[in-house]
Amino acid sequence: MANLGSLERAIMDVLWDSGRPLLVRELLAALNEGSDRPLAYTTVQTVAERLLRKGLLTRRPYRNAFRYSAARTRDEHVTQLMLEALAASTDRVPVLARFAQSVELEDALALLDELTRRAKDG
Repeated sequence: MANLGSLERAIMDVLWDSGRPLLVRELLAALNEGSDRPLAYTTVQTVAERLLRKGLLTRRPYRNAFRYSAARTRDEHVTQLMLEALAASTDRVPVLARFAQSVELEDALALLDELTRRAKDG
């Protein structure tokens, strides 16, 4: 994921995979599972707060702590990244053409199906 450090990406992955809001201690346990160098609670808490400020996480109080969850689904997040990358181009047609040529055939066909469906509905 663009603009995210490795621990930020790992935290997002844990939250997306969990399907439910998690406490920092639950994030910590998942991140440290099978790790040679365990992370500190405060490190995970600091990075979760950074993700909150970036708008990638939400939190709600739970007893004396917070439960964190992803602000968007993984699909929504990746879609937003793709749209931001496309918006960075002054001429989108070559970018879209290159993208269409670069994806796996199966993905290109799925994209074509979605675009055809959109054209029929629109």
